Amino acid sequence: MRLIDREEVARRLDHATCIALVREAMIALAEGRSAQLLRGILDLGSGDLFGVMPGALGAGFGAKLVSVFPGKPRSHQGVIAMFDRETGAPTAVIEGGEVTAIRTACASAAATDALARRDARTLAILGTGEQAWQHALAVPLVRPIEEIRIWGRDLARAEALAARIGGHARAAATAREAVAGADVVCTTTAAAEPILFSDDVADGTHLNVIGSSHAGPCEIDTALVARARFVPDHRAGVLAQGAEFLRARAEGLVGDDHVLPEIGAVYAGTAPGRLGDRDVTIYKSLGSIVQDLACAQWLVR
Repeated sequence: MRLIDREEVARRLDHATCIALVREAMIALAEGRSAQLLRGILDLGSGDLFGVMPGALGAGFGAKLVSVFPGKPRSHQGVIAMFDRETGAPTAVIEGGEVTAIRTACASAAATDALARRDARTLAILGTGEQAWQHALAVPLVRPIEEIRIWGRDLARAEALAARIGGHARAAATAREAVAGADVVCTTTAAAEPILFSDDVADGTHLNVIGSSHAGPCEIDTALVARARFVPDHRAGVLAQGAEFLRARAEGLVGDDHVLPEIGAVYAGTAPGRLGDRDVTIYKSLGSIVQDLACAQWLVR
């Protein structure tokens, strides 16, 4: 049984490779060639969570065990346990925090490639943590980004992240300033209540909403949910655990039919994504174990 640690994941799993891996995994999920259950979540109190994410993909199956401790230096930590489909034997244990960090941003990049306008040049990132950094690396691989704007509750952290990214990045004083006229917006925060509102978002914007991974915390307001073409990573998951959608549905603004076919169907060309340049599109990511399994199987190979 192989043990693949964080350093080996970081050394081998580059973003371009990962974008292709998660794209194919989501096509397999949409087409029924892979399977995953809704994640099980154990509330540990004080905002800390423990999640179990089981699934099967191709020649293997397994689960990710993940702790989510907002505010800690590394908010998502865990392991991916892999098993052989023919024998049932465990084949590998892989450090899951690094895989999660890379594949989440690469899933957003793949969705951006499918849903954002082809002329997208400006990227706004709300949040200053690990996912903000990873999204700054991944999204420019699918669009010729010329400017990155960073917002966080701590302006000093936003300025530090902008400096780390480089000369085409700058910190914004407010979320509204960051997203004003932006072509692509990524929300990567641990916000419990919305920090982004429909009135702040221009027509034609694509958003990757990834910070909330369970029912409860909401990064965007219900008006923005109702306004957008709302594309899920996993439709059953979003219907059950997608906090922003659930709040909009509870307010009577949308029904279940507002959640469009999965992003994998958009990738496969069996469902439409963006219909026109003025559409606001949202990719709602809860995180799919099939993405982790695809990366894990590639790492083992």
